[in-house]
Amino acid sequence: MSKQLLEQLPYEIAKGLLEINAVALRPNDPFTWTSGMKSPIYCDNRLTMSYPAIRDSIAEGFAAIISDRYPDCEAVAGIATGGIPHAAWVAQKLNLPMLYVRDKAKGHGKTNQIEGHFKAGQKVVLIEDLISTGGSSLKAAVAVREAGCEVQGVVAIFTYQFAHAIEAFAAENIPLHTLSNYSALIEVAVEKGSVQSSDIAVLQAWRDNPQSFGV
Repeated sequence: MSKQLLEQLPYEIAKGLLEINAVALRPNDPFTWTSGMKSPIYCDNRLTMSYPAIRDSIAEGFAAIISDRYPDCEAVAGIATGGIPHAAWVAQKLNLPMLYVRDKAKGHGKTNQIEGHFKAGQKVVLIEDLISTGGSSLKAAVAVREAGCEVQGVVAIFTYQFAHAIEAFAAENIPLHTLSNYSALIEVAVEKGSVQSSDIAVLQAWRDNPQSFGV
């Protein structure tokens, strides 16, 4: 994938997510997240599994980033649960081993948290579907690191671009790359007429202060 195509990728992926309603924007009628927080956006990237063209674009984007940024990557690990299918498709494209990382170790059998064959020192890139606070992604990355592997980075489909998530990845010294992001999504949504240009300030204010919509 050329540099120009990589630069356009955030907008193309955002367009695809909006078309299949994997991402919805309601600045004037906010969603309520599980945490109770009000939000103008709802993201369900699991829907991408059901659309071959979009899931292939995502896999191609991940493969391009890994090939460009981490050419010596030795394994791809999906973060449970949303990252698992995408890791499988990317691993197939790159002809690499695939792993997946549970939220916590199983309570029975071998009590594995990381599934698949890996070895100490192996260079691993983790795949996630969505970056919110970054907490679950970093927990998985730390688990892989503590298992003796070298975590080269985390790649994800989409990020809300919260400042504290960016800071959390920096604190763990784990690079983060995403195919698309909240800023690109807003631009595409305005172009498509999904939201009005007058909504931009409200949408940006929420990203800068997620509590601005209340609970």
